[in-house]
Amino acid sequence: MTPDRAAFAAAAQRAGFALCGVAQAGAVADYPVYQQWVSDGMAGPMEYLTDHRAALRADPRSLLPSARSVLCVGRLYNTNGPSGSAISRYAWGPEDYHDVLRRALQGMVDELLSAWGSFEYRICVDTAPVLERSLAREAGLGWIGRNTCLINQPAGSWFFLGEVLISLKLTPDMPPPDRCGSCRRCIDACPTQALVPDGEGGWRLDGRQCISTWTIEQRGVLPEEHRAASGGHVFGCDICQEVCPWNRRAPVTGEAAFQPANADPDPAELAALSPEEFRARFRKTPLWRTKYSGLLRNVATAMGNARDPRYREHLQRLAEIEDESVRTHAEWALARLEEET
Repeated sequence: MTPDRAAFAAAAQRAGFALCGVAQAGAVADYPVYQQWVSDGMAGPMEYLTDHRAALRADPRSLLPSARSVLCVGRLYNTNGPSGSAISRYAWGPEDYHDVLRRALQGMVDELLSAWGSFEYRICVDTAPVLERSLAREAGLGWIGRNTCLINQPAGSWFFLGEVLISLKLTPDMPPPDRCGSCRRCIDACPTQALVPDGEGGWRLDGRQCISTWTIEQRGVLPEEHRAASGGHVFGCDICQEVCPWNRRAPVTGEAAFQPANADPDPAELAALSPEEFRARFRKTPLWRTKYSGLLRNVATAMGNARDPRYREHLQRLAEIEDESVRTHAEWALARLEEET
């Protein structure tokens, strides 16, 4: 049976995806840009972006040789919660978005198998070696903004991406125009100047200077200059998205998995978590990625930057923890408190 685009759109909507489009499965035009970004060291500690899997991102057919089309979808995660949260918005919910996306993508595929007949496929989320923002742009889901996020005109940038590589040929969509215009709000708002010129009139993210990298991906003791620049961030940073004009009227989702269960945690409460409590609370959420020591390290840093004497007792306890990164950051934070007295 000839694939019906309307069947894809309907299946995507029923699976809970607000955005959908089709890209051709072939050489990805942005791959040389990605190679240069890696070559310039901008991936920082994110070795999963620079290891043997890097070459696979050149063409989705390296993951599914029979692929002819890429079904690209977007799932809203924006909810009504506090602005300026210490936790990045995508991690507010009680469930890991990877699991939510995989289930929804499989449900969509099952419906398409019934509608189109048998075909080969591979489901991808952001753990797969694909340049998903580039594919999503080619599928018409949005343009890549100066903050390097994919931006959709009505939806903003608060959405997750997912892909299904399929062995069927569908007519690809067209990428939308770049609508950032002369706006520089994300660039000017970044407290660490992590958005840098690419030398060709565009912008790229230097992961080595990004608060999200420091608080999520970087292990061990952070340099002192990074500690002070991290401010109150405990997991990730949304500043470059929060200031984006396209997010002013971004739609919200009522999906239970993304509701703000972890949007505004008390630093003192986080500092008091035992390893068992950390596991019980965050094992099935994105915050699990920091591991127990990473979370406590980040909490200690945020407490030091708050310079609030109410945190002294908590920091004294963290300064006695065996883990070097937690202990070092807690001692640094205590010294910051002393500067205020």
